[in-house]
Amino acid sequence: MDDGGPGEPRVGATVVPRARRADRPRKAGCAWPAAAGASTPRVPDAGRERGRSTAAVRRPRAGRGSRTAAAVVRSLPRALRTVPFTLGYTLVLLGTGLYTRLGDPGTVRDLLAGASTDVSNLSQRPLLTLLVSALWAVGGITSPYLVAFPLVLGALERRIGGVRTAGVFLLGHVLATLLTEIPVAVSVAVGHLPDTSLRRLDYGVSYGLIACAAALAGLLPPRRRWALLGGAVLALVAGSLVDVDPLTGWGHAFALLLGAVSWPFVRRYVRRNARWRPPSRQDGNARCRFAHSERASGNT
Repeated sequence: MDDGGPGEPRVGATVVPRARRADRPRKAGCAWPAAAGASTPRVPDAGRERGRSTAAVRRPRAGRGSRTAAAVVRSLPRALRTVPFTLGYTLVLLGTGLYTRLGDPGTVRDLLAGASTDVSNLSQRPLLTLLVSALWAVGGITSPYLVAFPLVLGALERRIGGVRTAGVFLLGHVLATLLTEIPVAVSVAVGHLPDTSLRRLDYGVSYGLIACAAALAGLLPPRRRWALLGGAVLALVAGSLVDVDPLTGWGHAFALLLGAVSWPFVRRYVRRNARWRPPSRQDGNARCRFAHSERASGNT
């Protein structure tokens, strides 16, 4: 077979045309290099875009404050229905406080003297005196007790109920009063104090309020518990500096101890109530979703 000249193609040889670059198969994920001078599209900076999206999310929405206030207003009636004892008692204290400010001064003075838990009144009508003395707040409508009263008793009532909250209040109010007035009666009987000590002006809700605050502290985590007890002690010390009355100071100390004594009882009730509490709606929905997924996958 003639191979031909050096410049001629061989006879009988198969000439395979060289495949064009465009016809070659490309590997997945690879691309042909761009021609010289061609513009390459810029890849957006992921970090910058992420920052912009985060900033857009963190940007406060218009009207969020108004929506929050509206939600609080809508949930207020439901929250008040859960604390009927605190709500009713607070309204009574507001009414008597307004009367001390707007009523006849002589009549107000006579009513407060009749409601005083001194030895004279307790010896004549003990139950009525203990009841009526808890219907007034020292200081009237501007009393700081009217601010702390619904906060403390409301928080305690939401945890242990209105009946038990009333029991803790009466425990502090009655026992702290008796623990301070019985020594006065004994001292007058043996001659250590004059007969004028049998008549004194002592009324208000401070004993019961302090007992409820101490009982509430027993249901809180340790940090909040000691913060509440420390704040109560500081408030009592500041009050004793303004109104120097040793009997009132001792009564506040007794009320604080009585509230601490109630810790085992209120804690036992909270644990028992949490143990027998029915499942919430959210837990029920989660169980329904789980059962539905099992039926859908055929695992039942």
